[in-house]
Amino acid sequence: MPVITLPDGSKREFANAVSVIEVAQDIGSGLAKATLAGRVNGILVDASTRITDDAELSIITDKDEEGISIIRHSTAHLLAMATQDLYSDAQVTIGPVIENGFYYDFSYKRAFTPEDLARIEKRMEELAKQDMVIQRVVMSRAEAVSAFQALGEEYKVEIIKDLPVSEDISIYRQGQWMDLCRGPHVPSTSKLKAFKLLRVAGAYWRGDANNEMLTRIYGTAWQDKKALKAYLKRLEEAEKRDHRKLAKKLDLFHMQEEASGMVFWHPNGWAIYQELEQYMRVRQRAYGYQEIKTPQLVERTLWEKSGHWDKFKDDMFTTNSEHKDIAVKPMNCPCHVQVFNQGLKSYRDLPLRLAEFGSCHRNEPSGALHGIMRVRSFTQDDAHIFVTEQQIQSEVALFIDFLHEVYDDMGFERDSLIYKLSTRPEKRVGSDEVWDKAETALADALNSQGIPWDTLPGEGAFYGPKIEFSLKDCIGRIWQCGTIQVDFSMPGRLGAEYVNESGDRKTPVMLHRAILGSFERFIGILVEHFEGAMPAWLAPIQGVILTITDRQKEYANKLQKTLSENGFRVKADLRNEKIGFKIREHTLMKVPYLLVIGDKEMETNTVSIRTRKGEDLGVMPITTFIDQLNTDISRRGRNY
Repeated sequence: MPVITLPDGSKREFANAVSVIEVAQDIGSGLAKATLAGRVNGILVDASTRITDDAELSIITDKDEEGISIIRHSTAHLLAMATQDLYSDAQVTIGPVIENGFYYDFSYKRAFTPEDLARIEKRMEELAKQDMVIQRVVMSRAEAVSAFQALGEEYKVEIIKDLPVSEDISIYRQGQWMDLCRGPHVPSTSKLKAFKLLRVAGAYWRGDANNEMLTRIYGTAWQDKKALKAYLKRLEEAEKRDHRKLAKKLDLFHMQEEASGMVFWHPNGWAIYQELEQYMRVRQRAYGYQEIKTPQLVERTLWEKSGHWDKFKDDMFTTNSEHKDIAVKPMNCPCHVQVFNQGLKSYRDLPLRLAEFGSCHRNEPSGALHGIMRVRSFTQDDAHIFVTEQQIQSEVALFIDFLHEVYDDMGFERDSLIYKLSTRPEKRVGSDEVWDKAETALADALNSQGIPWDTLPGEGAFYGPKIEFSLKDCIGRIWQCGTIQVDFSMPGRLGAEYVNESGDRKTPVMLHRAILGSFERFIGILVEHFEGAMPAWLAPIQGVILTITDRQKEYANKLQKTLSENGFRVKADLRNEKIGFKIREHTLMKVPYLLVIGDKEMETNTVSIRTRKGEDLGVMPITTFIDQLNTDISRRGRNY
């Protein structure tokens, strides 16, 4: 007689073993109709799973994040089924859920085309309407190998053979089609109502370039047509905002094969970079950071001591000099400990905040590179804070204040920030007592700010827990940028010590922190967030002086000199072109202010001001415009 405890604490008793869907039916027909799966004692299971003993149960519907994930997983199976229905000699390989969708890799005699995708999607819709029951079947290893060999599914056979010998094999069937999968899945294909195939790409079998090139089909799936339509609209908007396209249009940067994953900054892009760096430099100084600079090339021995060599050596660029292995630094932390170690520190010196705009290099796979969002050479707004255990909470709280101010200035609304506390992983260093202290300090720091936050169990670094700060842009995309991590391990490994109040030598705790993350990625985020129309303080060119005729040339040059001397980035367009042409061109270049001058303005020592949005601000003295531009710049990205 299993007793089922529901999330609200209520209990339901059943005379015999009962399935998840039967519990839902007992609660109500509406819930039963919406049920996709269940969570029994914390484990996700199919709706058909039977519960034989007392258990805690959560019913999963499409209102749950897990429900959407299950819909996407089942839609990946539907994609594979439809593809093989239309192209019988196509073999299926793997088809996981990814952010906002799914993909499936196929082995086929040719790459699929957009026309193929249209056919496949239509067949998926037909199959979904057949309301096929999706059933889980458990087979022995031998039975599964035999079944897939009979179907000619060589890749599935290879996957099965790599599974532990003692493990039974989970298979899902829908109609006459089946796939190797752990599940869970929706109860029937009729639950799959809103999906869209997006694109095709190439992918090597098991990610190994020595293996066969497969065709990957990407798709998205949602709980209903309305959600799907909204997502496709976001994709359309994201395409317009692609930082790579805007970079070309606005002449910000370029990248080329001879320096794969590394940025060639043009004057316009470098102006944004420099303004951002100088802003962070000033802000960090106000919060008590001391700026340092550490070497780019560091011998292997230091990376071995820090623990990075064993974990990250394959991601490092290395060279050899005088029989010594040397790495181009992939991160700054071991070098910052070396600065701390110069001269014995006292508890009075803590917290010690060391900041560096540290240039790092990581050997990212070429397939993972993406504009300036994912690169091999990048600069972090990196800092390491050396503290006592008692100072962790207060220092983290101070950092959160700092981060909030920066994100406010960047134009991201405070209520759009997302906070997650990543706790101890299974493989870690340090005692449970130390981890308890660190996790409690981070949680208390978040709570002291009145911040809502979620836990990411087991997602902390091997040396300590961390808080991850994510921001939401204007079209709802989430970007994880800021972080603060508590490290009890590396300072000791690298010999860091301070003298405490009793005269004893103690190992400091090190807080790893970043706000922007990397300048390259953050600039890419800003470009997409503002669609290239950067706030006046970050705009590469803040104003352009436009002459109507050649008679205003001398006056234009005088205005440019005055504005430049006041610290503004301005230029004069003296070309013999129609004023309408000039206005349109610089509006497309997203210049915040257009200063139009004709004979009247020249005679009255004024300027006629237009904005890139087409607003006519009227005629004003240059001193009035200077005041207005200063006010605009002081607002940064904030919407007052």
